[in-house]
Amino acid sequence: MPNARATHPTRRGILAAGGALGLGAVLAACGGEDKNSGGSDATNAAAKSGPWTFKDDRGTTVKTDKVPANIVAFSGAAAALYDYGIEVKGVFGPTETKDGKADVQAGDMDISKVTILGNEWGQFNIEKYAGLAPDVLISTMYDDAGTLWYVPEESKAKILKLAPSVGISVYDVQMPKSLERMLALAESLGADVKSAKTVEAKKNFEAAAGRLRKAAKARPEIKVLAGSASQDIFYVSGSNLSIDLEYFKALGVNIVEPSAKALKASGGWFENLSWENVDQYPADIIIMDDRTSTIQPADITEATWKKLPAVKAGQVIARTPEPILSYDKCTPILDNLAEAIENAKKVA
Repeated sequence: MPNARATHPTRRGILAAGGALGLGAVLAACGGEDKNSGGSDATNAAAKSGPWTFKDDRGTTVKTDKVPANIVAFSGAAAALYDYGIEVKGVFGPTETKDGKADVQAGDMDISKVTILGNEWGQFNIEKYAGLAPDVLISTMYDDAGTLWYVPEESKAKILKLAPSVGISVYDVQMPKSLERMLALAESLGADVKSAKTVEAKKNFEAAAGRLRKAAKARPEIKVLAGSASQDIFYVSGSNLSIDLEYFKALGVNIVEPSAKALKASGGWFENLSWENVDQYPADIIIMDDRTSTIQPADITEATWKKLPAVKAGQVIARTPEPILSYDKCTPILDNLAEAIENAKKVA
């Protein structure tokens, strides 16, 4: 993956920064359940007869003559649908790592069974896309302008002519809302949302939310900072706009907030700090961006980072700023943070 790490807010710079990395004001400037594997019965969606409609988060009602069978989706959306038994034909966005393994955003998908149209920012093979005879294109949205994540701006007109598109918002909403919307989309495509697996997954998510709420209430003094690392910049995310951080805050977690002035420069998402100033905001726990486009904590060599109290105390955990929108994948996010708060030493 390229280091899309910019010192000024651009779409590519935002990709590597520490929020759920929506585009916000920045963009204005520029069915059947396989109980053994969690996969799907390949015929489950196609078996549903009759016309298909779905009103997406742009307010657009998408209509087709039959339930889409040839689905192409952003990798994270495809991974969420997979958890509900809906498989896609093609994907775009982070799918395969340099060593050929599934990217963190590909979830449990067997990436050898999907056509990868683009694995990096700005990549989207239109010829391959057309060859899949797509019935629908699905992606998430990180702004309120209907911009489909990872669909390149320069070629979107050609891409969107080939099939209807669906956008699920992950902009300025809390995690449960986006989870409900993805589940509704999966159901429309043929998923059995009342299956034991899905019912149990939602129950586990709600239990994890309760645990995090309890931990935050018991230890309100524990400060949690959301960070993301690039070669020259350490990004600190504000709690607004991101579906995970907004939800954490709603559950009572004490999120470290960058200055309003700094946030404004990025459209409300994050503040850029030099590594010399990485200690600007005291924190007891640091949750770090786990995407492959960012530098992971074990690989950070900056002395200022190693001196941070949370780092010295071993109180750094992963953050998933672009969560896979299934209950199964979001539950560990809540549990891991709850556990960290429960066990944290007060160091800041």
